[in-house]
Amino acid sequence: MIRTTGSSIAAMRPIRLPEPPTVTTGIPDIFEGGVNVVRRAIVIGNGFPGAENQSIGLVRALGLADKFSIYRVTRPRGGVNDWLHWLPVSLHKVLENLIRQIFGNSTFGMLLRGRKLDSFCVQNGGYVGLSSILEADATKIAIIARETFEKEGPLLVVSSGRDTISVASSIKRLASENVFVIQASNFTDQIQHPRSRLDRFDLVVTPRHDYYALTASGQQEIPRIMRRWITPREPPGKNVVVTVGALHQADSAALRIAATVWHDELAPLPKPLLVVNIGGPTRNCKYTSNLARQLVGSLQNVLASCGSVRISFSRRTPRKVSEIVLRELGGHPKIYIWDGEDPNPHMGHLAWADAFVITADSISLVSEACSTGKPVYVIGSEHCKWKFSAFHKTLRERGLVRPFTGLEDISDTFSYPPLNDAAEVAVRVREVLAQRGLTLRR
Repeated sequence: MIRTTGSSIAAMRPIRLPEPPTVTTGIPDIFEGGVNVVRRAIVIGNGFPGAENQSIGLVRALGLADKFSIYRVTRPRGGVNDWLHWLPVSLHKVLENLIRQIFGNSTFGMLLRGRKLDSFCVQNGGYVGLSSILEADATKIAIIARETFEKEGPLLVVSSGRDTISVASSIKRLASENVFVIQASNFTDQIQHPRSRLDRFDLVVTPRHDYYALTASGQQEIPRIMRRWITPREPPGKNVVVTVGALHQADSAALRIAATVWHDELAPLPKPLLVVNIGGPTRNCKYTSNLARQLVGSLQNVLASCGSVRISFSRRTPRKVSEIVLRELGGHPKIYIWDGEDPNPHMGHLAWADAFVITADSISLVSEACSTGKPVYVIGSEHCKWKFSAFHKTLRERGLVRPFTGLEDISDTFSYPPLNDAAEVAVRVREVLAQRGLTLRR
């Protein structure tokens, strides 16, 4: 632990982000390697940032940030559709169309369907030939992969989320010689790991704790009848890459850009800057408004050692929780609470914060904060169960996080090797590609 006295709070260490790796060859892409070079990627998403950010983060780590496009498997939402999300997306759409045909636009029909299917504004990576497809159609994407193979080489397909599994595996089946398919498991949803038949994909990326139910502790804690629904059915095989946390986009290059964009607003703030990210209860991490009161009390205890505090809520934050925080802390001169209307300061917070306090339910936020190497304090992990609890235990044992008790001096700091799952997965992807005689665009 490195201790700094109160008189040195304003002179805390400056932001130092690692230099992103750069390799330049001076050779135009068109002359590099022919059909043995992967030059482009597509991300198959489900419209949820938590899933898509993982895929995009891996694409960025592979050096294809400017050569990818996003396609989404969309699912009807609203009304009775919210009760059908457990169905395969294809069957769900069939039932939704059946309801539409039977009841039309009658009052009862509209009540059943609720609000219409959300439309998504997609900003693709600009790849000509792929950017025209918005809905993820396995057949069309496979055709494009085959028809452009001789000129562009293999197509990298990265997907995350339960609804994307069938699409990604279909692309692999239809164009097995022209694509390399990676399925990423979203830590925040128990049912997004493919669970079985992992040989449908070239690689499967999954957090270690997706396998928690296969451990000795998991066997004791999780009822036998539930295990097949919350865990893979077999130990990780040779095509499975295991991570500690969630993949994300907050790499060194992104943080450097954010540090510049948010410089004028965040750089002048008194130090240390404590960033607080508040999520919301989940089925694996249940808590009530009592946690909000505990958080408020602990923050009030550490305010004297803070120069500034910035608080953000998520879409999942219950109104009761946000109201408690706003009522108790909203008027304090050291505290700024993001209202959700101005530009989202999240990336700026990651770049400029000196320390973080994060509710335990948000695996993605914890993973992002741990990638900065800065102090991360977690509140509410005692309310988590099963693999979420195991995740936080792993981070504590590795010295990446500490419990937030309200007894901390925020001017004290601790460090650790930053969590960098995306870069580690990228290394494994390159190794597997090399085994097949393929390389990534440099």
